Amino acid sequence: MDKFMLLFHGNAQAQQDFANQSPEALQAELQKWNNWIGGIAAQGRLVGGEALAPGGKTLTAAGQVHTDGPYTEGKEVVSGYLTLKAVSLDEAVQLAQGCPVFETNGSVEVRPVTNFEQ
Repeated sequence: MDKFMLLFHGNAQAQQDFANQSPEALQAELQKWNNWIGGIAAQGRLVGGEALAPGGKTLTAAGQVHTDGPYTEGKEVVSGYLTLKAVSLDEAVQLAQGCPVFETNGSVEVRPVTNFEQ
C-alpha cells in the first residue's frame, strides 16, 4: 500500500467560527472529526495527522519573514493534515469523502507521499 496525505483547506472565517463555538458545540464538532478519523483507523489505514493552530510564519526566497501568519492574503487556511494508507489515489479520494471540512465549504487535497528510501 502507498501513503497519501490529505490536506484540509478551509477559510479563515470558518476557522475563527470553529474556535469561537460554545464548549458543547466544539465538542460535537470534534466528535465528527473523531468519528471520521476513527473509521479510517478501524480499517487499518491511518498513519497519523494533526490539526494546525492558527498563525505561523512564512519565509520567502528573498529571506523575508512574514510573522502575521501564512494566510492573511489568501484567506485560505490549511487547518490540518492526515496521512493514510491506500492502494491507489482513487481509494485515498474515496476515504476522504466523509471529511467534516466539507460542511463548512472546505476542501481536501489528496496527495501521494513519495518514499525516497526505496
